Amino acid sequence: MTLGSRFAPLALVLGTVVLLALLPHMFDSRYALTLLNQLGIGIVFALSYNMLLGQSGLLSFGHAVYFGLGGFTALHALNAITDGDLPLPVPLLPIVGGLMGLAVGIILGWVSTRRSGTIFAMISLGFAELVAACSNIIRGYFGGEEGISGDRMSGPVLFDLTMGPQRDVYYVIAAWMLVSALLMYLITQTPLGRMANAVRDNPQRVAFVGYNPQTVRFLMFALSGFFAGIAGSLFAINFEIITAQAVGIEYSASVLMMAYIGGTGYFLGPVLGAIIYTALSIVLSAYTEAWMFYLGVFFIIVVVYAPNGVSGILAVHEPVLRARLMHRLLPAYALAFVTGAILLIGAVVVIESSYHLSQPGALTTTMSLGGIEYDADAWRAWAFGLGALAVGAFLLRETIRSVGGAWADVRTRMGGEAAA
Repeated sequence: MTLGSRFAPLALVLGTVVLLALLPHMFDSRYALTLLNQLGIGIVFALSYNMLLGQSGLLSFGHAVYFGLGGFTALHALNAITDGDLPLPVPLLPIVGGLMGLAVGIILGWVSTRRSGTIFAMISLGFAELVAACSNIIRGYFGGEEGISGDRMSGPVLFDLTMGPQRDVYYVIAAWMLVSALLMYLITQTPLGRMANAVRDNPQRVAFVGYNPQTVRFLMFALSGFFAGIAGSLFAINFEIITAQAVGIEYSASVLMMAYIGGTGYFLGPVLGAIIYTALSIVLSAYTEAWMFYLGVFFIIVVVYAPNGVSGILAVHEPVLRARLMHRLLPAYALAFVTGAILLIGAVVVIESSYHLSQPGALTTTMSLGGIEYDADAWRAWAFGLGALAVGAFLLRETIRSVGGAWADVRTRMGGEAAA
């Protein structure tokens, strides 16, 4: 191992710390800080989920349970701080939420991890529905439909963070995100993390060499709940309110999409997925009410055409860049970009026109898209949208052939260079 490779992880951590410290000064608007805060929360949540899915091979449909319960516990603790019953600085509240996630993870994990595969997924879904039902019954803890709210500016001040300005909240979230990510990465390097990968790939062989697969799954499950509770606490601190929606299936589906979009086979995959999913959901929701439809289509495209996620796409290009053959792929990628743009334009016109016409409160069929006003009920708009889709579909076959040929040429050249 060279000196440079030995200090590369430390340089990456220091670079990340510097970047996180500079980001609120580079983007100091309230909108940007709100986006950065939600990105940090999403990253912790997605990484905690990948401890189950990517590292242990456990597909969970109820991971929001630990996220939401951690958030509720953190806000109850925040209210205790406000009342003077708990002398704890607000930036340390994620410890409380994390311990709640750990406790629930231990209880539910002892039952859930006795099985794997489809049975585990169904058990996780059952527990998620059970907790969601309890949220309507145990109103003292969940707060009913209004949820629980608190004042993050109460309590002792730590490191001059009054928690009033959004920038103070950002630094707390960034610090916990960095610490949580480092701890989760270190877990992957421990014997437990290695055995979790072995259980994922071949539990029978793990049992044969003397380890209990259920114990390994249980420990990873409990630790995953701990970090999910930290993410829920950060969510509660950021918004100062949490409702029963936080333990519902919607949040569980969101974190699953984050992990799959980024790629479950790489540690940084969920980080990329959380950034992409959160940024798209916030930006798209500001421009269209059909944003969930676009996210769903994007998720389907990733699962079908890039099953290893965005990180998998980046990983397959790494040897191409090392071989300096990227220029061989660029013409095919340019054609793919044009084809994708045409398909996207046609799809957006058709979807937005359909959505506008389906709204019962729409007073007129006239709408604006990209600064251009047009009649959503006119044949010209539909002819343009469907025509763009037809042209894009026609180019798609040639695009696939072109990209496949370019990759075949690159692999041949890389094989020839390796043989030489």
